[in-house]
Formats: sequence, C-alpha cells, structure tokens
Amino acid sequence: MSKTMDNLKAAFAGESQANRKYLAFAKKADEEGFPQIAKLFRAAAEAETVHAHAHLRVLDGVKSTAENLNAAVNGETFEFTNMYPQFIEEAKAEDNKAALISFDNANKVEQVHADLYKKAVESINNKQDLPKADIYVCPVCGNTFVGEVPDRCTVCGVAKEKFLKIA
Repeated sequence: MSKTMDNLKAAFAGESQANRKYLAFAKKADEEGFPQIAKLFRAAAEAETVHAHAHLRVLDGVKSTAENLNAAVNGETFEFTNMYPQFIEEAKAEDNKAALISFDNANKVEQVHADLYKKAVESINNKQDLPKADIYVCPVCGNTFVGEVPDRCTVCGVAKEKFLKIA
C-alpha cells in the first residue's frame, strides 16, 4: 500500500475520533450551561465528519449496501471475538475496573450489532429492506434494540426510559 493510502487511513481515523470527541465536548458544554460553545463543538464535529467521509470515499471504503453490511459484520465480529477479549484481559491484569466495564459492555454490544447486521444481510439477499420498526440505543452501554425495549438494558441495567430512539 502506498504512503498516501496509509495517510488517508490515518486521516480517516483521526477525523472520526475528533468527531466523537467534539460531540462529547459539546455534551459537557451543554451540561455546564454553555450552549453556544456546545454549538461550536457540534459544528466542528460535523466538519470532521465531512473530512472523514471525503477520506473514506478516496479510500473506496463505501461500497454497495450488501458489501457494507458484510464489512460491518466482519468488523463487529472481530471486535467481540478478538479485540475486546484481549482488552478485557489486559484491563483485568492491570486491575483497571473502569476500563474493564467499558470494554465488557462494548464487547457484549458488538455481538448484538453483528447479529443485527446479519439479519440485514439476509434481508438484502432477499432484495428487501428490514421490516419497519423503531430502534433504540442504551445511552450507557450502547446496547441496541429493534422494536420492543425491555424494562432494563440487558447489558448494563439502565431503565428503558433513558433509551435513545433513533430517527
């Protein structure tokens, strides 16, 4: 792979991380009563998304929906079978309880995501979209539910009233 392609991958990763970081900063600014600063962070986050998408397009990283779903299944599966189990063991070895909880929650939810993507692959293979349904995300662990939401998150136990409905 060329140096430019490596640079595009690094730029995509950096811009993606900046987006998420700035959204977290915006949330904190809102909580602290600084709505205009929060708006500035959200604007910068959106700009970072524009940059990330441009880099990803140049990398030819967006394919057909079927190919994108297969990439998503593979990525999520790697995370819960390889990446997070290793991270969990290292956090245990270092007795870092906060990291352990964060990694463990993500590990459990990545399997949920892989399963949801597999269902979407089946739909695509049948030339159909997924059935229309509400989708909710737990704001604590990221667990994702289609349709009915349990009274408490099955991963972290947060009350269903806290779940975010995805538009």
